[in-house]
Amino acid sequence: MSTLPACARLSLWVTAAWAGHLDLDDAVRRAMPDVDEVHGALDRLALWQDFGERVLGCALPRPGDLTGMPRGSLDFTGAAADSGECVYVPALGGALVPTIETYGPEGDTGTQITWTAYDCEPTPVHQLESLQESQIERDLAELVREATAAFETLDVQPWAGSTARAEVDSRVRDHDWGLPPGLPGRAHRILVLAGSIASAVDVALAESPAVHGHDDGARHALLLRLQAGADRALAQATTSCALSLGGLRPAR
Repeated sequence: MSTLPACARLSLWVTAAWAGHLDLDDAVRRAMPDVDEVHGALDRLALWQDFGERVLGCALPRPGDLTGMPRGSLDFTGAAADSGECVYVPALGGALVPTIETYGPEGDTGTQITWTAYDCEPTPVHQLESLQESQIERDLAELVREATAAFETLDVQPWAGSTARAEVDSRVRDHDWGLPPGLPGRAHRILVLAGSIASAVDVALAESPAVHGHDDGARHALLLRLQAGADRALAQATTSCALSLGGLRPAR
């Protein structure tokens, strides 16, 4: 099962459908194969296609950090930040925000996504053109180097007496990233790296291997910073891939 955000997968599969590589309904199914029920405003995808939109962008915001978000109402930005993800159409202006819920009794649960539509402003061309894969990759690599150096100053043993390392290795090794074919090689590499970092951080946040309370707080802050940077790179690389799939920039 893919652990990439639903909006990252929807962005790429729907853009591939708009480019004529597959049917739109099939694209939605492929984007959310692990979701049991899908509700809400996905009919906007067909409407946007009819109006000539070619790209479905992706943003992974969080409270206090709206990087990559199109301008819109407080209702929209608040909902997207609370959800942690959204997709948007850069040419027309418009967005979808998912609400992801688990239902059913323990041991027999399902996942439901409800998509809510919001109006937003079109995305300026220069903002899209600034998404250069080389810079995204450099920024992510620098973030990892800085985080590694900072972790080495803390009195922690990340994997001592824990199954966390094995869990991270299993998650990364067994990932089916759920991506459409034909993605630019560099952007695909960034997607996989950022997704792997996010998986590792998710596991690490559930652990507390610090010897001292101060180190535990510093470790937690570093992990959150690493998580935010991985999400930023993932969203930027996703939108860059979508621009290539939509024929708005050459695949590299």
